[in-house]
Amino acid sequence: MEVAVVILNWNGKDLLEKFLPSVVKHSNKATIYVADNASSDESVEFLKTHYPEITIIKNATNGGFAKGYNDALVHVKEPIFCLLNSDVEVTPNWIDPIVELFEKNPNIAIAQPKIMDYKSKSYFEYAGAAGGYLDRLGYPFCRGRVFQTLEEDKGQYNDNSEIFWATGACMFLRNDVFHSLGGFDEDYFAHQEEIDLCWRAHNHGFKVYYTAESHVFHVGGATLANMNPKKTFLNFRNSLYSITKNLPKRKVLPIIIARLFLDGIAGIRFLFQFKFLHLWAIIKAHFSYYYNFNKTFKKRGFIEKDIKYYEGNSIVLGYFVKGKRHFSQYARKHSA
Repeated sequence: MEVAVVILNWNGKDLLEKFLPSVVKHSNKATIYVADNASSDESVEFLKTHYPEITIIKNATNGGFAKGYNDALVHVKEPIFCLLNSDVEVTPNWIDPIVELFEKNPNIAIAQPKIMDYKSKSYFEYAGAAGGYLDRLGYPFCRGRVFQTLEEDKGQYNDNSEIFWATGACMFLRNDVFHSLGGFDEDYFAHQEEIDLCWRAHNHGFKVYYTAESHVFHVGGATLANMNPKKTFLNFRNSLYSITKNLPKRKVLPIIIARLFLDGIAGIRFLFQFKFLHLWAIIKAHFSYYYNFNKTFKKRGFIEKDIKYYEGNSIVLGYFVKGKRHFSQYARKHSA
């Protein structure tokens, strides 16, 4: 199966200079694209000079991750996309194991490799780790990462496993499924739009997978740090968007009420930590969500059945009250 590696770039010349060599070296079976989100630095000139073999897609505006990829991927015809962050170092044979998953099971629509920390290479990386899940209230966590706690890789996730969501840092997906689902929701701008896409894929009966036979190293936070107030705003708001769009109607209101309470506790915690910008980010996230509620609710699409979307009950209670720091304390083993 032909694969397109598509790297979204915005003023990231330094990242391209550092990480493109590994992508070019280890992706000889794939076509490489760089989708440029109207950069004002020398990114495009750098690519034209040093990597003329790479196809450049010029987006007219910086629409963030969601619109940036939506605009770019209409120009890409390969049956498999790999959406790759510009701060990822890939490894030999990183593409083949995932292509094999797609070839063996046509119902697998989305997949990711093992995501390791570029700065501490024996540890999993925040954005994706060994595959993503949600708790009962819609808070995301990963095999290998719960909130800010990262696990060391000791082979505990060396499997092929069905997961709930795959990270946008290195996400493989079928071209036809991506477009049939309508692509990413551009109202997210950035962060958690991949969770929404995976949730919609599940609602249409597709599967999302992880394989440890492929691994990459991700810097993380190269474009927006994990504890940046803007990221706090986007994560809290966009998580509420996904709940509203993808849960059965009878479950939306009870979970939103529970989230209002727990997000409020998170805000109080930021207050006592003197992180006032993060507190304000949570408040703004909720106001933005309520302001856009009708628009978001109207986006509710096809839901094939009342799928089980969660693992464990509440990672908030488990992590902050009971001291549970590892994925194994919340969920059963998932292997296939």
